[in-house]
Amino acid sequence: MPPTDPHPAARPAVRVEDVRLSLGRGAAAVRVLDGASLTVAPGETVGITGPSGSGKSTLLMVIGGLERPESGAVEVAGQDLTRLDEDALARFRGRHVGIVFQSFHLIPTMTALENVAVPLELAGAADAFARAREELEAVGLGHRLDHLPKALSGGEQQRVAIARALAPRPALLIADEPTGNLDAATGAAIADLIFAAQASRGATLVLVTHDAGLAARCGRTVRVSGGRVLPAAA
Repeated sequence: MPPTDPHPAARPAVRVEDVRLSLGRGAAAVRVLDGASLTVAPGETVGITGPSGSGKSTLLMVIGGLERPESGAVEVAGQDLTRLDEDALARFRGRHVGIVFQSFHLIPTMTALENVAVPLELAGAADAFARAREELEAVGLGHRLDHLPKALSGGEQQRVAIARALAPRPALLIADEPTGNLDAATGAAIADLIFAAQASRGATLVLVTHDAGLAARCGRTVRVSGGRVLPAAA
């Protein structure tokens, strides 16, 4: 019998294998992902770049369980996402995946505190509002808890969105153009916040960006072209 390896290879945080996905129907269908594959190690930071329409944001949504591929494998934290029904997939995302969008996606009728706490409540967290307060204080918004999104600046709204993404303490954080709607100075502060949170929590970070400077802060960068993932140019 061969000896057991005392240090087995760590299971990938993310494994996408030969994923294909079209958007639209019939003659209007467009192939967005065409055999995309990507493996991300636990705790790694990966930047996804590529031209508009290349499929990079769709790939991120597949990783986050927000889009279902037509074929191929998608595993996050060892869970095959393609085998989960919609309810199970939503529960998995709520526990394991934090998502930051370019457009914030805050509920306009809820305060900053409620925007962070309510998803936790829906997931069954007994201490939802205490955790939400803690996360908002961590992103520098302890004084803005009771403000509605319309009373917050763009940078403050993105901080609320980051607090919401981090509140479930996810193993995986994904971000789609997280600084795209912000001016340069505010975007730099938001980038600092995201990378600091990733480092302090040991989370895996996968982000899509057109910003070469933001991509360069990642430990590894890959490029998407024609619905496939290519190694970054040296």
